[in-house]
Amino acid sequence: MDSAVGAVDTNGTGFGSFAWVPARTFTMGSDRHYPEEAPAHPVKVDGFWMDVTPVTNRQFAAFVKATGHVTVAEKTPNASDYPGAIPSMLRAGSLVFTQPKTVVGPDIRQWWSFKFGADWRHPYGRRSDIRGKLDHPVVHVAYSDALAYAHWAGKDLPTEAEWELAARGGLEDAEFAWGDELIPGGRLMANIWQGAFPTVSAKPAGGDRTSPVGSFPANGYGIHDMIGNVWEWTSDFWSTRHSEPAAESCCIPRNPRGGDRDASFDPREPEIRIPRRVLKGGSHLCAQNYCRRYRPAARHAEPEDTSTSHVGFRCVTRVLKD
Repeated sequence: MDSAVGAVDTNGTGFGSFAWVPARTFTMGSDRHYPEEAPAHPVKVDGFWMDVTPVTNRQFAAFVKATGHVTVAEKTPNASDYPGAIPSMLRAGSLVFTQPKTVVGPDIRQWWSFKFGADWRHPYGRRSDIRGKLDHPVVHVAYSDALAYAHWAGKDLPTEAEWELAARGGLEDAEFAWGDELIPGGRLMANIWQGAFPTVSAKPAGGDRTSPVGSFPANGYGIHDMIGNVWEWTSDFWSTRHSEPAAESCCIPRNPRGGDRDASFDPREPEIRIPRRVLKGGSHLCAQNYCRRYRPAARHAEPEDTSTSHVGFRCVTRVLKD
């Protein structure tokens, strides 16, 4: 496999390792799953360096210490951005998953709640902390928080095409980042839900949320946790489906940037004009009976201002052209 891994450490912040993802033409998307993944289409992507793991609490803490950055989840929302919002809900906080004992119907509010005081330092609410979790992926980061870290580190957030190419690890048209079986030979390859989501978890006590980065095998490019653990931000605006494939081989898109800002707004909430970006990779909450998005082609819309207990990010460094 044409890949390379190196390590960097800027000003002692422990940025960790990065891997080389070689230039390639590959089939992006899928015609076999959710409609927003279609159509499968060829794209060309130039080579780039990608973080081997998601950004960790340890790394994000170094960024906050150096810059004084305050995340979106730590700020009181601006009422003008949320017409019709209940005033008592306009407080600093973030969305947290809590496993219910029973559920009735598909209403996600049975397992998701907005908790005041939840943020990257307090991932499950104000009484929680990240002691013992410094090597877990940072969560409760909105898009602007991820982008601020990336720019501070001299990097950028990946495009959706870059992210998907890296996740595939050099495999062509494989279902998962490691092949065509979800659990090959009974070996779990990513931190995903085990059991019947959201009420039954078969994971050991204390292991039902994020895991330390690098706990599962790397893909063909030497990159860990592209699937499961946490969803990851990309820089592309959301679109309900991919563009149609080019009719001629000469016209295959190169380094595409998907989506249009205005078209990314949520039509279910026309009064709220918050752009949405593409998340990739699934999380520890993706299950075989619910949200089967633990695949490189899978994608999900997330408003830029939203942070949750299962969304993080990683960075890329692009090679400058002469």
